Amino acid sequence: MKANNTGCAGGIRSLRDRLWTAVTCRDEYRAADIVCAALEGGVSPETVLLDLIAPVQMKVGEEWAANRLSVAQEHAASAITERVIATLAHHPAVRTPPALGRVTVACVNQEWHVLPARLLAEVLTLRGWQVDFLGAQVPTPHLIAHLHHNGADAVALSSSIPTRLPDAHAAITACQAIGVPVLAGGAAFGPDGRYARLLGVNAWAPDARAAAQQLSDGIPTPSLAAGRQQIDDLPHLADQEYTLVVRSQGQLVKEVLTRLEDVFPAMAAYTAVQRERTAEDIGHIVDFLGAALYIDDDDLFTTFITWTADILTARHVPATLSLHPYR
Repeated sequence: MKANNTGCAGGIRSLRDRLWTAVTCRDEYRAADIVCAALEGGVSPETVLLDLIAPVQMKVGEEWAANRLSVAQEHAASAITERVIATLAHHPAVRTPPALGRVTVACVNQEWHVLPARLLAEVLTLRGWQVDFLGAQVPTPHLIAHLHHNGADAVALSSSIPTRLPDAHAAITACQAIGVPVLAGGAAFGPDGRYARLLGVNAWAPDARAAAQQLSDGIPTPSLAAGRQQIDDLPHLADQEYTLVVRSQGQLVKEVLTRLEDVFPAMAAYTAVQRERTAEDIGHIVDFLGAALYIDDDDLFTTFITWTADILTARHVPATLSLHPYR
């Protein structure tokens, strides 16, 4: 394969611009052609995955947050990105016979943001690992059953939303209990991996390249410590505050809706659908409150509230109005 200048920074930027246009115009075939042409022009498959496709998908999320892409447009672009990755994975130029160990890559239970895990699975495959990619929303019992039946040298666990941290903790503990080390990654674990370490993972990586390097260097196998519980990692859970909030979520949402009607009279004219969506939004706030209590970190909750205010402001809802009922 003859290399050309598409591999340089300027060439990659140009390819990103073209791929961005293709995915946002819902032109799947053009997007696949751009990726295949990059491979055939000498750009390495890993560069295509992490420096071309991944930044374009990140921009999709940023544009949705800024209200410059609708939910439907964001979903369509994301679906095309997933199919383009599948096209790359089956391209003859990227096939690598497995020569290393076996890694299971999975998203934690209730985690639907699958792209980071998919990118890692493809990078590990390119580097010679045998990869079992289980995809989005893998319940912990199913993950453990898979490990019992197939074995693995390590589990790479992905989560993007912090409200999934309790589920991630359960998966981490369960994997370690059968002697399989866990490498965690994804935005849910914090930009510096602080939440991953708090939950007792064997390793954390900020991106796919770092994760692949950690696996190559070797992750220590956990000792089979009988009887280890999640509360051993988070002793503050003994105060039951997290449990009380999670179990009373429905009542909390109802009470906030009632107060919201008092401070925001326009709600009286809401349709049933609008009220349902408002209840869902309040439910998300309670979810983040629960996650913050679970790991005992106020910043997790306040960061979410600030992000929510930015999202609403971009949609012309004043932040002071949107946040007032929750103060």
